[in-house]
Amino acid sequence: MITQDSDLGILAARLLFSLQREVFARLAERGHGEVSPRHGAILAYLDAGGVRATELARLSGRHKQIVGRLVDELEALGYVERRPDPADRRAKLVVPTERGLDQQRHADEIIADIERRHAGTIGEPAYAQLRRALMAITDEAAAGPDQQHDSGPAPG
Repeated sequence: MITQDSDLGILAARLLFSLQREVFARLAERGHGEVSPRHGAILAYLDAGGVRATELARLSGRHKQIVGRLVDELEALGYVERRPDPADRRAKLVVPTERGLDQQRHADEIIADIERRHAGTIGEPAYAQLRRALMAITDEAAAGPDQQHDSGPAPG
């Protein structure tokens, strides 16, 4: 149960799980019932021009082996294909197929709809401020502990 004392991790997880449930339920209604939240780790970072699996691993925070398995699943489902990277023929790019691009368009529409609904709940200015705050927090967290700024005096 969420309370006033719920920590940021609990609140963030609840928001993520709620978003995932709605996005993937609505994608299923639009003909993309084969994909699931675990595939979102790849689908969210695909680019029409293709992305290397190592970059997908970095962006998603997943291990390369997990990314490889998810790409295999998405390839079998017809959402992506592997192509040689023109910049380095030894490397492969993960490229969305037409089905993958269709899924991305639908997911973008669904997420925009959810964001409009949330903005309507708390008001546009508050929602814009929330987004800026979340971006700042996640940027700081992504920088890692060595890059984060200490907000207080050193212990001593």
